[in-house]
Amino acid sequence: MNHFDLLYKQECYKIIGLCMKIHNILGRGFSELVYQDALEIELVKEKIPFEREKTFAVQYEDETLRRKFKVDFLVFNCIILELKAVPFLSFVESFRQTLNYLKTSGIQLGLLINFGQDKLTFKRIIRSQ
Repeated sequence: MNHFDLLYKQECYKIIGLCMKIHNILGRGFSELVYQDALEIELVKEKIPFEREKTFAVQYEDETLRRKFKVDFLVFNCIILELKAVPFLSFVESFRQTLNYLKTSGIQLGLLINFGQDKLTFKRIIRSQ
């Protein structure tokens, strides 16, 4: 893969397209759970494999810590999807949260999507090896 190739390009294109559809229909202003419910409906309709509220344990040396991370969605078994519904996204905080999910899960790509603005916004977050 060269530096112009996007990781999981087609999968991301499909996910972002579904999120845009949801945003076009619902607009902004709903809680995060409403957008999660709508996305679950779309993922099922499109027969896209996903797990909602997938839990990952945190490893420390040979121990599993009590603290666990629950991601909004694991899609295609290779993309962590974190949804927000806020007018002003704290990118640093949300970026760190998503990066922690990537480190904990061993997954390489996360999508951070915000439904809380007039236009759907999203960021790709890649965990370096």
